[in-house]
Amino acid sequence: MKVEREEKHNRGSFYVEQNGHWDAEMAYGMSGDQMIIYHTEVSDVLKGQHIGAQLVAAGVDYARQHHFKIVPLCPFAKALIDKTTDFQDVLAPGYLNK
Repeated sequence: MKVEREEKHNRGSFYVEQNGHWDAEMAYGMSGDQMIIYHTEVSDVLKGQHIGAQLVAAGVDYARQHHFKIVPLCPFAKALIDKTTDFQDVLAPGYLNK
């Protein structure tokens, strides 16, 4: 699945679109150099295909490229980042395993 990104006015999404409809989305907001992930959702059509993990991975890659730190308020994103050592370099200070 191709993960795409859209951002307007310090709010954005990584998403998977099929037939003109977003079937998966990870939403975030920007505050300075912090990328605040606040919601991840995958439609029933894509459940079980690890699309949520792909969205978070895309967000982590984007944060690395732009030298942002991630504040994972979304429980799914937080759990995935906590258990994926390779993602933890982009965590904002104080957010590991809290």
